[in-house]
Amino acid sequence: MAAAARDPLSAVGLDEADEAVRGTCEDASVCKRFAVSVGYWKDPYLQYFVRQAKERKAPEINRGYYARVHGVSYLIKAFLKKTECNCQIVNLGAGMDTLFWRLKDENLLPKKYFEVDFPMIVARKIHNIKSKPPLSKPIMESHSGDSLLIDSHSLDSSRYSIVGADLRFSSDLEEKLKKHNLDIHLPTLLVAECVLVYMTPQQSANLLKWAASTFPVAMFINYEQVNMTDRFGQIMIENLQRRQCNLAGVEVCRSLDSQRERLLLNGWETARAIDMMKVYSFLPQADVKRIEGLEFLDEKELFEQLMQHYCICWASKDSSNLGLANITF
Repeated sequence: MAAAARDPLSAVGLDEADEAVRGTCEDASVCKRFAVSVGYWKDPYLQYFVRQAKERKAPEINRGYYARVHGVSYLIKAFLKKTECNCQIVNLGAGMDTLFWRLKDENLLPKKYFEVDFPMIVARKIHNIKSKPPLSKPIMESHSGDSLLIDSHSLDSSRYSIVGADLRFSSDLEEKLKKHNLDIHLPTLLVAECVLVYMTPQQSANLLKWAASTFPVAMFINYEQVNMTDRFGQIMIENLQRRQCNLAGVEVCRSLDSQRERLLLNGWETARAIDMMKVYSFLPQADVKRIEGLEFLDEKELFEQLMQHYCICWASKDSSNLGLANITF
């Protein structure tokens, strides 16, 4: 999730909370790297951003990340297909995500790909990109025109841009993205994975409203917790609180209905939400069979409970009639 620790707009009291949220970026990256090392999916770029995990991750965690990566990726590719890549992607709270590089390898780059996160995370990512040719080369290869703009908190090329900004202040966010040639008239896909839940419901509503009112043709993908009012959900919340990590927006994660409702109430025309167990059942079953053979899963019930407490929601508005409302699994 993105919020600027040193941004003058950030309240000083938020620093510790922000620090805990920044830690979730590291956790997610390490979990993904471990799952990749076991063979759940291929990602040759993750190793340049994050260390290998010190200890094994539980099979249910690995399968959960597999479903998350493939589920989100499926919707992203459906959007790219509908728009024939004549679009832009804004990855909100992108962390160490490697999607830009993977899309380039598949020849699926949008016209421009933006990433936004805490300035501190952005600085680290830029450092990795600058110092590792397998990361910098694809950016240079896809770049045309004037010289590349790069400083410690932002990088801007013709196809890839990374910005340090605070998602809780959409005017600040918009200004920074426009400086990097965000085109509001281009079909736009916004992606947020475990981001909105760390903002208050009012802050996430403002962000969703801003996106819906800024782009005439757009889709929003949100991956995060759901069904959080039951006992299992409460345990998840307590585990995070023990690490000083507060889910400020958890009340919107009551149900699939509350997730859908939030999108519809904030300017989106269509909205769907399904839990990750459903997503898992929709993924190509031959590959699911393959990954299920990688590790023995003792805790089938735990895995199902975990998957029923995460969801993918997606919303669209489509004044150009590209058929965005028809995107589904």
